[in-house]
Amino acid sequence: MCLPLVHLSRLPGGRAVGEVRPIVHVGDPVLHHPCEPVTRFDDELAALVADMFASMYAAEGVGLAANQIGVPLRVFVYDCPDDAGERHKGVVVNPELELPGLGERRLDTGDEGCLSVPGQYAPLPRPDRATVRGLDADGRPVTVEGTGLLARCLQHETDHLDGHLYIDRLPAKRRKQVLAAYQAAQSTKADISPL
Repeated sequence: MCLPLVHLSRLPGGRAVGEVRPIVHVGDPVLHHPCEPVTRFDDELAALVADMFASMYAAEGVGLAANQIGVPLRVFVYDCPDDAGERHKGVVVNPELELPGLGERRLDTGDEGCLSVPGQYAPLPRPDRATVRGLDADGRPVTVEGTGLLARCLQHETDHLDGHLYIDRLPAKRRKQVLAAYQAAQSTKADISPL
């Protein structure tokens, strides 16, 4: 079931309204398989992008991949600060991730979470710089270079499109702990009945 329409400011693709769609959670098959490349840059894609922004904002996220709302296409949106606090907002279709070479790579060991594993966080080392090349919602080439949280976001969302969650990168013991905590939180929510 979808929530009401949410008015948003200017979005890539020229749409100003998007529908908030439910976020898909860990275990749903759409999250665990690589997504298909986008081949049509049309009103349907523009509508998807608007819905993705609306869904991301409603869930209070900084990035969202299409498969997180059940659409197995290679597209993600973001509205995220870099390490200087500058906010970056956009969409990347058919992204290709580039990371610094091993000799140039510095790791950010901060915590990471995911809208598809709500309420759970774990330290996950990732390179503190990342570049994504792809297309915008109109099919024009786009390059996004990120540092800090934006770099983490670009890597995290590209992982989603490749069929991986951040918990897949954790050591097995830590992954089991995160999943157990998630399951316990979901069970608690299910046990609470509305008055």
